[in-house]
Amino acid sequence: MNLSAAPYFIAIALLILQAPAALLLLTRLVRGPFRRPPVQPRVSTPDLLGAVSVVVPTLNEVDRLTPCLEGLKLQSYELKEAIVVDSRSQDGTLELVDRYSLTDPRLRHITDPLLPKGWVGRPWALHNGFLAGSGRWVLGIDADTQPQAGLIAGLVTEAEAAGYDLVSLSPKFILAQAGEWWLQPALLMTLIYRFGAAGERNSAPSRVMANGQCFLCRRSVLEKIDGYTSAADSFCDDVTLARKIAAAGYKVGFWDGSKVIKVRMYIGMAETWREWGRSLDLKDASTPGQIWGDLWLLGATQGLPLLVMVLAGIAWGLGDRSLPIQALLGLNGGLLLIRWALLLAILPTYEAAPDTQMSWTFWFSPLADPAAWYRIWLSSQNSPKEWRGRTYD
Repeated sequence: MNLSAAPYFIAIALLILQAPAALLLLTRLVRGPFRRPPVQPRVSTPDLLGAVSVVVPTLNEVDRLTPCLEGLKLQSYELKEAIVVDSRSQDGTLELVDRYSLTDPRLRHITDPLLPKGWVGRPWALHNGFLAGSGRWVLGIDADTQPQAGLIAGLVTEAEAAGYDLVSLSPKFILAQAGEWWLQPALLMTLIYRFGAAGERNSAPSRVMANGQCFLCRRSVLEKIDGYTSAADSFCDDVTLARKIAAAGYKVGFWDGSKVIKVRMYIGMAETWREWGRSLDLKDASTPGQIWGDLWLLGATQGLPLLVMVLAGIAWGLGDRSLPIQALLGLNGGLLLIRWALLLAILPTYEAAPDTQMSWTFWFSPLADPAAWYRIWLSSQNSPKEWRGRTYD
């Protein structure tokens, strides 16, 4: 092949790779303006009396649990009980829960049995909390979340009014360090590109999205599927369980919860990369075809555009004004404009931690997109060996 023609054929190949992915992405994003509005906090009503059992799985969470317990205390009489299911913490977690239970007897703790073979710690704790409770709804809440007043009443009211059996919420993220503000939005964007925004309807159970940080399900549904056993060995048990329930014919939703629950997930860029990145591939809830399809979509529309724009711009500057180069510049320029527009759209889902300010690095998070794609690919090729202080075979 004539070396002078190489840019032309490379451009054709990139267009074949990227154009179908861009079209697929657009078909998902156009649904965004029609998505369900955020869940609103509500005042409880008499029919919600004792409707909900909250389950909080913990393992050495004393440094993060206080805002969660404070938020649960704010809930009204719709909260029947809040069960902290502890996996033998050694840091004072149980003592913290005991102090809170003195002023609010709805808060209590249990210790889950020793982890059986074939189970991951989080679904095992949630399963035991489900068995220990009695509310007609079960709400799984992570220890690092910050429930806001009116969360449970608002969520249950809207779920029952719309006839849903399972609803999970996307939270408002609290960030502090500059590295978090740069990397976290790029990782979050991988979910939006694959599944659309929170509040959109999913057409197939195999593409249902869920978030275990705030995961509400009817007890009757969990009883019929034997609790969390179908997600026993999953490191993304929320999505695994939601897809199982959707496949069984129940109505499942993933809604915007930014007005009713916040979360301070990870401290710093390194922890965000290591911890959140391990489960974002969702391989435990997906087929190999879905995983590779998502990698193609993310690579073509999120990971490559900035690099392709630079290379195509160099070719243009060197005098290559061929139609493929022009099309490549137009396509990837459009993808970058979409990316920055989405960055503006997700801004309300972020909040600066106390005594900090939003970092300017947020606006440069598209520069982290190639790294975000690499993190998804890396995670898809490996199974976790350690999670939250536990080691797995």
